[in-house]
Amino acid sequence: MRPVIPYVTAALLFGLGVYGVLRRRNAVLVLMAVELMLNAVNLILVTADTTVRAQLPHGGQVFALFVIVLAAAEIGVGLAIVLQLYRLRASVAVDEVPLTERAAETVAAGGPVRAAADPVDRPEGER
Repeated sequence: MRPVIPYVTAALLFGLGVYGVLRRRNAVLVLMAVELMLNAVNLILVTADTTVRAQLPHGGQVFALFVIVLAAAEIGVGLAIVLQLYRLRASVAVDEVPLTERAAETVAAGGPVRAAADPVDRPEGER
């Protein structure tokens, strides 16, 4: 078997996954792109296992199984977070996720989220 074809396919899948993570705003699509990257790694592990005989028998396939288990756990936790985000914000846009404690408190209080990038933009009492 020529290992070039699976390696090139895995590189293309991984590149497509990286593009999906960097360019997508929807959290579900970001999780799908991460799954694409994990499947590319699985393809590399299985291809390396069949082409390079190591000390461990079927070591690449065993590692691929570990990656599959890790991907299943990641999707379970990730989808739970996305569903909770959708319940709180009615949107799964990654851009609108509050990352600071102050923004999270504002969202919990029901107020609008306003990013304060500069201390100059904030009122005098909050500096």
